[in-house]
Amino acid sequence: MYKTCIYCNRHLGVNETLEHFPVGRRLAFDSEKGRLWVICDSCRRWNLTPLEERWEAIEECERQFRDTNLRLSTENIGLARLREGLDLVRIGRPLRPEFAAWRYGPQFLSRRVEGLLRTAATTGAAVGIHLLGISWLLWFLWIGYRRRIVARVATADGKILPVAREDIKEVRLITRDTPEGWILSVPYRTGIMEYEPWRTIASHEGETTELRGPEAIRAAGKILPKVNVYGGTGSRVRDAVGLIEEAGHPERFFRVAARKVECVPSPIFDKDISVIQNMRSDVRLALEMAAHEESERRALEGELRALEEEWRQAELIAAIADRLLIPEEIEEWIREQKRLG
Repeated sequence: MYKTCIYCNRHLGVNETLEHFPVGRRLAFDSEKGRLWVICDSCRRWNLTPLEERWEAIEECERQFRDTNLRLSTENIGLARLREGLDLVRIGRPLRPEFAAWRYGPQFLSRRVEGLLRTAATTGAAVGIHLLGISWLLWFLWIGYRRRIVARVATADGKILPVAREDIKEVRLITRDTPEGWILSVPYRTGIMEYEPWRTIASHEGETTELRGPEAIRAAGKILPKVNVYGGTGSRVRDAVGLIEEAGHPERFFRVAARKVECVPSPIFDKDISVIQNMRSDVRLALEMAAHEESERRALEGELRALEEEWRQAELIAAIADRLLIPEEIEEWIREQKRLG
């Protein structure tokens, strides 16, 4: 059972309400599909729980949700606040727009507020440094800011590539003749140096790698939050959801976005239309949502494949064990009956 957010690595908190899952202060569950998430209080991201830890916890969540009077429900989603301080989000058969509003709306809005506050604080600090007559320090800090490593992406052969903040603006979504129909072009740094104990700075220019398939999806999930640093409003989230709905599938939207000329912000500016940072804000938000949903879907498929393999091994062992208890003449009679049947 994990206790920290897989996205921001902060502690998820604890609760004393659920005996079978005492982690988290806000849980989302879908009894029909057998899914359970812990919603991080810090980054508002949804952490999908391991399959083996869900079932009894989901039943307990369902029971607690039904027993509380402090709940607000729509046709598809319900929110209950227990007296102990635990929030439960119950998911029935949600439509994507409504589900996305609950899942991504607070996250993008919170990111937008934090981004604006951070910009205001940075501007104030820059003015203060200038008035103190140490403008050279601004250049020094700006170089460190641009070259700071903000993401690390993995390639198909297992290499981990560091991506600096100034490289984010060069990440491109390109149409290619691949099974997916697109690739993600990501600049990365070939050399890094430790500037301060709490940050890693790229020491010089690097190279570019082209990612596809699951590696591209995972990389997009790490890079796009840095591109969408100012989040989005509720209307932008709804527009982004509409784009995914129009594409019909989260992964398919990457191919659509790679081909659409609508990604150009304005014909006045001479900008590369394949650069994600140059795309419309609703397209960028839709790509981030699609990356997270597709990664989660692939994780679920991986869990199912692992369970199937475990079942096959258990079935093989059970079959061998059963045969040890059956005499050979009975086995021969069974085989003969199968042949005649």
